[in-house]
Amino acid sequence: MLKLKIVENKDFFGPLFPLIEDPMITDIDYNGISLWVTDTQNLRYEAKNVVVTPAFVEEFSNRVANVVSKPFHKQSPVLEAETETLRITIIHESISMLGRGFSIRKSLPMVRLTRENMVESGYASEGVIQFLQSCVEHQRNLVFCGEPGVGKTECAKFFSQFIPQNSRVITIEDTPEWHYSKIHPEADCIEIRLNASMDYTLAIKTGLRLNPKWMMVSEVRSKEVQYLIESLSTGVRGMTTLHTDDVAKIPDRMLNMMGDVGNSRMENDIYSFIDIGVLIRRKAFVDDAGKMQVRRYIDQVCAFHRDHGNNRIHMLVEDGKLLWEDQCA
Repeated sequence: MLKLKIVENKDFFGPLFPLIEDPMITDIDYNGISLWVTDTQNLRYEAKNVVVTPAFVEEFSNRVANVVSKPFHKQSPVLEAETETLRITIIHESISMLGRGFSIRKSLPMVRLTRENMVESGYASEGVIQFLQSCVEHQRNLVFCGEPGVGKTECAKFFSQFIPQNSRVITIEDTPEWHYSKIHPEADCIEIRLNASMDYTLAIKTGLRLNPKWMMVSEVRSKEVQYLIESLSTGVRGMTTLHTDDVAKIPDRMLNMMGDVGNSRMENDIYSFIDIGVLIRRKAFVDDAGKMQVRRYIDQVCAFHRDHGNNRIHMLVEDGKLLWEDQCA
């Protein structure tokens, strides 16, 4: 059967299309009653000017189901689809108390963060940016961590700009987020997309045979972290993301993902081959005008290393501040 493609136009997305087109919108969420959006300023608000009817939600669900050639009913209540820039998830009313709902997450082939807006918004100081830039330029291995949706990949995308264009980069991901070849059209890059016959473990092993200088793994979730660490031990440099709320928890988080494989030798390897941990945090606050705002920022940076047979964590940034600046003040 010919597989259809999602066409990002008004016929397909109906009243949602202006939001799909708007580059300032990152997430579109419908809970069965109301529509909410999140923008690039990290503000989340109800889109009261967009009318979403039950009839449209039904039609939209049918269109998506036809595209992916999958059933969507009580026995199959979750429907997922994606394009190069959108990830769509729809849940059936049989499992959603407020009715049929959906989420559309946008990932555009662009780097949203700039040096200027990072400093201006308080995302990171010039000193922190310069330090992490230097880490990439000196080929350190970096892990970006934080809660889901905090912007780990966006942060990694910004710092990946400092990889030389003649360094071969292999990206490995299940959902397109890096967009490395589009953001860096002159770079030497191979993008590996995961599917039923290509999981993370096989992708990492395959990537090693493609003569990489850097390997970028969108997110490690399970035992494939063992193969990522082993690939870094060969001299390949890397960036990846994972879920945790403190850089000091990165080694334990990786060991837990390895399961029975995790042991003292693998723990030593983590401290030996993961150089830098970066935590991105998100905090809500009320501004001077009484409006709720959300701030995302680089909260922690640490260095991992082994010293005379002992595993060490050296904190470099706390609460967004370079610690050696405090010591020199």
